[in-house]
Amino acid sequence: MAYKAVIFDLDGTLLDTLEDLTDSVNHVLAAWGYAPRPIGDIRRFVGNGIRRLMIRAFPDGEENPAFEQAFSMFKDYYLTHNRIKTRPYDGILPLLRELHGRGVGMAVVSNKHQPSVDALCREELEGLIETAFGDAPGRARKPDPQGVRLALERLGGIDPSDALYVGDSEVDAKTAANLPMDCVLCAWGFRPREVLEALPHKTIIEKPEELLPLLSLR
Repeated sequence: MAYKAVIFDLDGTLLDTLEDLTDSVNHVLAAWGYAPRPIGDIRRFVGNGIRRLMIRAFPDGEENPAFEQAFSMFKDYYLTHNRIKTRPYDGILPLLRELHGRGVGMAVVSNKHQPSVDALCREELEGLIETAFGDAPGRARKPDPQGVRLALERLGGIDPSDALYVGDSEVDAKTAANLPMDCVLCAWGFRPREVLEALPHKTIIEKPEELLPLLSLR
């Protein structure tokens, strides 16, 4: 029996958001007179939500008296600058169109804050994603599986055993394990393949089209 739904991570899985995130972090750092962070730092810092990203990127993190103001600036700036360089990875839109045509339910569960998740899914993914859950007050972030459970319920009450989780990081692997739920990890995202190979998973894929034959393998 084929999977009835696919739950996707967003950053590093469907969308390459790294340059816009880096530019937004560095906009805030410059406003406080700090040196910019190289993109390699931001690649390591992402995965646990934008607050954790800024804690790691801003000198002294939450211990810095300016942190809360800086974090607020980041949220405001990124919300209006999150589509400058952000693009779907090659092969993602054809994959989503194919899944949509097959009647497979699709959702995004991300640690990015909800307004950005909504805007990016709507404007970069052609409206193909049926439902999306991001970071919002009162909602636990991944690797807590709450968002995935909410997405599966929104898709029609699909059981985790009938769905596949697709992500690109250790946070995603742990999220799937916490359900539990089958997981595929993407080697084109924000973590190098050697990191993914050390994680519990079923499969690593190198290209989006490699996901299609896996959907009927149980």
